Amino acid sequence: MTSVRHVPPGRSGVLWLRHRLDVTRHGSTVLRRKLTLLTGERDRLQHSQAETAREWGRSDRTARGWLERATVLDGLETIEAAAEVPPAELSVPWTAVLGVRCPGMPSVVLRPRPVDLPAPGGAALARAAAAYRDATRAAARHAAVTVALAAVEAEIAATRRRVRALDRHWIPALEAALGARTLQLAELEAADLTRRRPPPRSP
Repeated sequence: MTSVRHVPPGRSGVLWLRHRLDVTRHGSTVLRRKLTLLTGERDRLQHSQAETAREWGRSDRTARGWLERATVLDGLETIEAAAEVPPAELSVPWTAVLGVRCPGMPSVVLRPRPVDLPAPGGAALARAAAAYRDATRAAARHAAVTVALAAVEAEIAATRRRVRALDRHWIPALEAALGARTLQLAELEAADLTRRRPPPRSP
């Protein structure tokens, strides 16, 4: 069992232990409330993760389908020429959820081809490009939700460990120390009372 150290002597030690026990019990209660809120947030993020995964999958399949059509209609060289576009720019805001640092919904900027470059290919390739823009945004949203979910799950695990430590170790240790100190004081007071009691008079 966890040992309680640095307990003040005498009756002040009893008061100290009672205060520590009250604070520790309160801390366990607060952590349990936090755990309940975190579990609700985890469930919400799990639902959002499943939704963003489906959205990303649909967008990716649509984009691949249009790309296959464009490859057949326009040829591979045209597809390669269409890939000459500026890189995507990703901006992710960060926020705190119940004390957990999580990414918010990202912003993806997909810049068009430079105006001095002719637009290659036909309608199928244009549809493929638009579909891949949608898929890129969906992938960014899914990634942000996945990171947020992992952060919340890690905090849930850490909070559970803290609650376990309080409930299984610190609270029993403080209760035992308080009981032992209370009994010790009662015995000392009884012995002191016995010493102070006048001896019985002889008949």
